[in-house]
Amino acid sequence: MEDRVKQGVRPAPAAEAAFAEPPSRNPGRLVDRRFGRDDITLVRHETSARLREAGLGGDRLHGFILAVNEVVTNVVLHAGGHGRVLLRVADGSAWCAVTDSGPGIPARYLASPDVPEAFEVGGRGIWLAYQLCDEVTVATGPIGTTIELRILLGTPGETSRP
Repeated sequence: MEDRVKQGVRPAPAAEAAFAEPPSRNPGRLVDRRFGRDDITLVRHETSARLREAGLGGDRLHGFILAVNEVVTNVVLHAGGHGRVLLRVADGSAWCAVTDSGPGIPARYLASPDVPEAFEVGGRGIWLAYQLCDEVTVATGPIGTTIELRILLGTPGETSRP
């Protein structure tokens, strides 16, 4: 399997606001919000609605939403409880970046993930993201993590029914 995990350096979470553009200046931006434990369901529903409007549907929509939900839930459970989700459309794809300011992802979860063992604790969220998305990129370190998920909006043979 192709190694799709990339590590890198990113700005500190406090600096992220300096890079954020108002949605009106960036028409490809569908969702840009901070979230916490009480917002997981709201993020899932808002992301789903915006992707439907952008033309994603069927199993690919549901799979992508599941992947986003898993990454958001991981932030809440393992990375301090708060993060930021940025959903945008560009170049025929939907991109969802989830950022946190937690301690980083342990190295054992950074290799291309194998199927988690039946009784293994952890690792399923990232594994699911790899199964359900066209691309997964991870940048992690001691000041936080950004996981970006990508899915093509139009794929030959796919239906766009909701």
